[in-house]
Amino acid sequence: MPAFILSRLLQAIPVLLVVGFIAYAMFAFVGDPVQIMLGQDYTEVQRQALIHDLGLDQPFFVQYAKFMWRAVQGEFGISYRLARPVSGLIAERLPATLELSVTATVLSLAVGLPMGVYTAVYRRSWLARGFMVFSLAGISLPTFLTGILLILCFSVGLGWLPSFGRGEVVHIGAWWTTGFLTLSGIKALILPAITLGLFQMTLIMRLVRAEMLEVLRTDYIKFARARGLTDRSIKFGHALRNTMVPVITIVGLQLGMIVAFSLVTETVFQWPGMGLLFIQSVGVADIPVMSAYLLLIAVVFVVINLVVDLLYYAVDPRLRIERSSAQAGR
Repeated sequence: MPAFILSRLLQAIPVLLVVGFIAYAMFAFVGDPVQIMLGQDYTEVQRQALIHDLGLDQPFFVQYAKFMWRAVQGEFGISYRLARPVSGLIAERLPATLELSVTATVLSLAVGLPMGVYTAVYRRSWLARGFMVFSLAGISLPTFLTGILLILCFSVGLGWLPSFGRGEVVHIGAWWTTGFLTLSGIKALILPAITLGLFQMTLIMRLVRAEMLEVLRTDYIKFARARGLTDRSIKFGHALRNTMVPVITIVGLQLGMIVAFSLVTETVFQWPGMGLLFIQSVGVADIPVMSAYLLLIAVVFVVINLVVDLLYYAVDPRLRIERSSAQAGR
């Protein structure tokens, strides 16, 4: 297992280098950060001095190499818009994004998985058909429209939940903040978490339903029935377990997607996370922030893929047997 993890990490190095190159190259020639930082009234001497301070007078590959070297050390330069270290900005915004993303993922799993099992086991019931109609609406509606409708209903119409912001937060340690420990923080989290997790919830439900229906038609399920196993043991001990490998894959990828593309939800609800920081940076060509955001998203996907691969071994014993056989053959 350690050798497997090490090989995966070594494979991730060229991926991160390529992503860092693409991220930096995409934004290196977008806008003029010097003019944005200096405003309208500046002299040519001031302009050249700022260009030299930012390192923009050096060749592109030199700038890229310095950016990646600083990134390895956890530094991403200075924000052109806020004139602050990018690492500090990310440390401030990362807890909000992770809190929203994890809550949306847990919500989608806690609701989507039971709904998928129910619609597979009792597929002819009226409730199962209602779930299918709900899933179709959840997949079809765009995220920004879902957020606006929830705000219109629960914030403007009923006045139950706040329409923007993160509420009151509690500081834990040097830089971590959480809204789970305050009532206003929990209330502020509900609408954006539902908005962000609705698509994943319905996707998981339809995936579990399709996979479980397929598994229930296989021969080993028929043999299990012939052996006299209980219906509950067949459906939850055998059928559901064998549907988890594709579900783990989708959930892992969707968690990465949630973190990467939470910027729409964060913009709608003005959630103070990394997505909103990225959107605000795009308008002023804040290259260090945009490049750091994309590089961190790549790291998130690498870590999630590693975790998904490890979960495969916990869920599917065939993979453990195959790997043991391969090692014995050597």
